[in-house]
Amino acid sequence: MLNSIIRFALNHRLLVIAMTALLIVYGSITLKNLPIDVFPDITKPTVTIVTESHGMAPEEVETRVTLPIESFLNGIPGVERIRSQSGIGLSAIYVEFEWGADIYRSRQLVQEKLNLSKERLPKDITPIMGPIGSLMGQIQQIALTTSSNQISPMELRNLAEWVVRPRLMTIQGVSQVIAIGGGLKQYQVLVSAEKMNRFQLTMEQLDKVLSQISQNTTGGFLEKSGQEFLVRNIGIVESIDDIKQSLIGMHFGKPVLVSDIAEVIEAPRIKRGDGSFNGNPSVVLTVQKQPDADTITITKAVEKAIAEITPSLPKDVVIHTDVFKQSNFIEASINGIQGKLKFGTVLVFIVLFVFLANLRMSVITLTAIPVSFLVTAIVFKIFGLTVNTMTLGGLAIAIGELVDDSIVDVEN
Repeated sequence: MLNSIIRFALNHRLLVIAMTALLIVYGSITLKNLPIDVFPDITKPTVTIVTESHGMAPEEVETRVTLPIESFLNGIPGVERIRSQSGIGLSAIYVEFEWGADIYRSRQLVQEKLNLSKERLPKDITPIMGPIGSLMGQIQQIALTTSSNQISPMELRNLAEWVVRPRLMTIQGVSQVIAIGGGLKQYQVLVSAEKMNRFQLTMEQLDKVLSQISQNTTGGFLEKSGQEFLVRNIGIVESIDDIKQSLIGMHFGKPVLVSDIAEVIEAPRIKRGDGSFNGNPSVVLTVQKQPDADTITITKAVEKAIAEITPSLPKDVVIHTDVFKQSNFIEASINGIQGKLKFGTVLVFIVLFVFLANLRMSVITLTAIPVSFLVTAIVFKIFGLTVNTMTLGGLAIAIGELVDDSIVDVEN
């Protein structure tokens, strides 16, 4: 078998050289476009369901939120395991599917079950599916800090949520951007029980009014002079004064407004965690990538986007992009392995030249290494593999066998 292959290669030199040249060109192009990561993705296809239930204890969350959702998720085709965590006001459910399952079809099946489960959940509680991610999905952390006290933590969080985060979400391959720290803006209505009793109002009435404000409603159409006009009630809240002027009810024929029974302020939400950078308060943004996205390419795109955003931010705001970068570990590991491969290639050439005592045979034998690497890149693309420390380590180990096979071929 081996003699036949060698004989065919010698008798069809031009064909073999042409095919090798094509493989080298195509392999070089493929190698540049292969996704690069630290380790291969070893996470099973998983769908995450997050449900917020403010004010509930962990026991209530488990019995009223987590268990009803889990009961509907049971029986989905391809599910291997369902895990859940119930905390203060939060339920997290992880649905793991079999290896090879289509994650998009799996999410569709889960969403169908979630729609059915809403009937058994408490009012105003809606389960939400998390973005598609993986175990190695967190590729970068970015910190927003201020160099003065002129910008409050709430303003810093608003910049992160409404300026930086939307721009990063437009980058191809980014799955989610999560903000932690600062102050999350909130309109707070501080009710006076004494005034509520004076006007004979209840918390149910106030809650109903506050839940219905900030909505535009339609009043139909008005036909006049052959024209049709849309009638609308503009109720969108644009300031605190709009909330203060909202009508709650009547007391002895006089209107009672929110400002008559409560103080309305703009303040941050109660914190559940915080963010810091170098010991100073900050807003930390965590960038998560999609499973098959290239970490280094996304990191470069994030750096470019941050550079474009920075001039539009206040001068006191500083963006630190080097809090954590997975790309640093990737580049360091790949550069280390590449250096060892180069050193090994030179060492192999010296050993071949010393023992074979023939420069031509040494060069021919050595060409097996780059050609095999480029062909391997094509195989990576076909099977959907990534360039990572494990695959590069396997290639480095295979050098010895490549050289051994080449020597046998040349001698024959």
